[in-house]
Amino acid sequence: MHRQLACLFLIAVIALLLRTYRITQVPPSLNWDEVSIGYNAYSVLKTGRDEWGVKWPLHFQSYGEYKLPVQIYASIPAIAVFGLNPLGVRITPVIYGTLTILILFFLVQELFKRFSLSLVTSFLLAISPWHIQLTRASFESSFSLFWVLLGMWWLVKGINGKKYWWIIAAVPFAISFYTYNSARVFTPLFLLVVGLVFIKIFLKNFKASLLAGLLFTSLLLPAVPFILSGEASARYKLVSIANEAGLVPRINERRGLSKLPPPLPRLIHNKVTYISFYMVQSYLAHFTPNFLFNKGAGHVQHHVGGMGELYKFQAPFLIFGLYLIFRKKEQYRWFLVVWLLLAFVPVATTRDSIPNALRTVIANPVYQILTAYGLISIYGFLEKKRFRNIFLIGLLVIGLLEITGYLRNLFEVYPVRYARDWQYGNREVAEYIKENYDKYDLIVYTRAYGEPHMFTLFYLAYPPERYFNNSNLVRFKSFDWVWVTHFDKFYFPNLSDKGTGYWDIVNQNPGKSILFIGKEDDFQPDKPRLKTINFLDGSRAFDIVAK
Repeated sequence: MHRQLACLFLIAVIALLLRTYRITQVPPSLNWDEVSIGYNAYSVLKTGRDEWGVKWPLHFQSYGEYKLPVQIYASIPAIAVFGLNPLGVRITPVIYGTLTILILFFLVQELFKRFSLSLVTSFLLAISPWHIQLTRASFESSFSLFWVLLGMWWLVKGINGKKYWWIIAAVPFAISFYTYNSARVFTPLFLLVVGLVFIKIFLKNFKASLLAGLLFTSLLLPAVPFILSGEASARYKLVSIANEAGLVPRINERRGLSKLPPPLPRLIHNKVTYISFYMVQSYLAHFTPNFLFNKGAGHVQHHVGGMGELYKFQAPFLIFGLYLIFRKKEQYRWFLVVWLLLAFVPVATTRDSIPNALRTVIANPVYQILTAYGLISIYGFLEKKRFRNIFLIGLLVIGLLEITGYLRNLFEVYPVRYARDWQYGNREVAEYIKENYDKYDLIVYTRAYGEPHMFTLFYLAYPPERYFNNSNLVRFKSFDWVWVTHFDKFYFPNLSDKGTGYWDIVNQNPGKSILFIGKEDDFQPDKPRLKTINFLDGSRAFDIVAK
C-alpha cells in the first residue's frame, strides 16, 4: 500500500511539474479572457465589486458575455498572494488541474476497486495534452471538470455504500453549474440519465435521493432569475448555429439550386433540417480519428496542433477497453458510456471551432479510463514474463517518443507559432505606457487585436474603484459584445477605420501630446517609431509613435 501511495504522489508531482514549468511563458501571453478573470478577481478583492461596480455579482458582465463566477472568485486567493500578474492568474488552474488528477484516481477506485487501474488512469490524465493545455491557462471549462469529477466520485461512493454521499455530491455538481456553460447542460442531463440507469438503487433509498435532489435544485435557484432574463442568452448568441448571420441566405441558396419540384425544396431545406444536420455533424466530429489522434481541435488556444487530443498509442487500448467493459459486464459500464455520450451534447448547437476541445474536456477522463482498462487487461493476458517485458518496453519507447514530441511542441514550437493568437505584446505595451504615462495628454491604443482596455487595466493594476467611477469611461454594445472606447486619458479606437486614423485623432485633439500604439500600417513608414514590439516569430505586433 505504501508503494502504491508513493506512486500516486509521484504522479501528482509529475502533473504539477508539467503544469508549472514556464507557466508564465507558455502559453506565451495571457489572453483577453484571462486578464478579464484576473482583473475582476482583483476588483472584487479590492472593492467587493466587479469592473462594472456590481457588488459581489453572481454573473460577471465582463465583455457582455456574462462570465460565470466560480473561476473568478477562486482566483482571488492567488492574486492576493502573488499579485495581479500572469503567475497570480495561472497558478489557480495549475492547482485545481493537479487536484483533478487525484480526484480521478479516487473516482476510478470507486468504479472498479483496482489500484493499478486507478494509478494508470491518473497518470494518463497527468500527461494528457488535452488536460495540460487547459490547465496551464485560466480556462473555466477545466475547473468545471474538477467539480464534475468530485461530484461523480461522491455519487458513486453513495451507490457503493453510505447514501448520505449523494447529498454531499449535490454540492460540487451544483458548483459546476456556476463554473462553465457546458456544465449547465451536461450536469443535469448526466444526473437525470444516471438516475434512470440506477433507478432501482435510487428508489430503494428514496429519502437520500430526494434530499440530494432538493439540495441540488435549491443551490441552482439563485441562477434562475438570470437564466430567465435576456442576459443569459448573450454568450449563447455569440456561438449558436441558430444565430449564424449567413444561416437564412444559405438555406435560400440551397432551395434555389434544388431541382426538386415544389414544395420539396422548402420541406428539405429549412432551419429545422439545416440545424439538425449541423448538430449531428458537430456532435459526431468529436469521435473522429482526426480529433482524437491526428489533428485535434481547431482553436489554437485550446490545442498545440500537429497531434490529436489523445496520444496515438492510446488508440488500440481505448477501443479494446471499451469492448472489455461490456464483455466483462462491468457494473459501471453504462455510467461511463452515458458520461462520454453526453459530454459532447453541449457543443452540438455551437458553430465556432468544431471540433472543440474546450467545451468537451469533460469527456477526457473517460478516454483515459478506457485506455487504462485496455492496457492493463492486455498486460494481464500476457502470462509469460518475457512477453510482458517486451510489451512494457515497446509501450515505453512508443509512449516516450510521442510524449517528448508533444512537450517539444508545447514548450518550443507552440509559443513562437501562436503568440499572435494569445494577444502577445499587450503586456509589453502596458509596460511602456506605465513608464511614460505622465508624458502624454492622450494615449491612443488600437483595438485591432481586441480588448486593449482590459490589458491596460490588468497590467497597470489600475485601481478598480477609480475605473468603474471614472467620468471619462465610455462603453457601447454591438452584437451582444461590450466595447470600451475611453477611460481616464485612454482612447481605444481601431486606427485602421475611417475617421479614427492617426491624422484624424491628431486633428481632433489640437495642442495635445499624444501617444499612439497601433499596427505597422497604421502609421506612415517615415514616421519615427519610439518602440517596436514583435511577436515571438519576429513579425510586427505593435508600433509605438508620438505626436
